[in-house]
Amino acid sequence: MIAVLLTIHLMIAIGLIVSILLQRSEGGGLGIGGGAGGGMGGFMSARGTANLLTRTTAVLAALFMSMSILLAILSDNGSRSSIVDQVTHPTTTQTTPSVPQAPVGN
Repeated sequence: MIAVLLTIHLMIAIGLIVSILLQRSEGGGLGIGGGAGGGMGGFMSARGTANLLTRTTAVLAALFMSMSILLAILSDNGSRSSIVDQVTHPTTTQTTPSVPQAPVGN
C-alpha cells in the first residue's frame, strides 16, 4: 500500500513541478515566461491561464502536503518515541569492561 501511495506522491510532485514551471515569470528569471500569447499560443487569455495555473498549483501543493503527512504517519512502524527520549534514555545496553584475569602461575 505504501508503494502505491509513494507512486501517487511522486506523480503529484512531478505535476507540481510542471505547474510551477509553466507559470509566467514575474521577475524574468529565465526570460521565458513573457511575450505575446503568454507562451500558450493564444489558447486561453493570459489572465485565465494564470488563474488556472495558480489554482492547479494550490491544489497540487495541498495534495503534496497531505500525502507527505500521511506517508510519515504510515511509516511510523509502531514506535511512538521522540528524538528527545532517544537522547535522554538510550536503549543500547552498556556493558562493563571485564577485569583482565591474572595469568595462571608456573
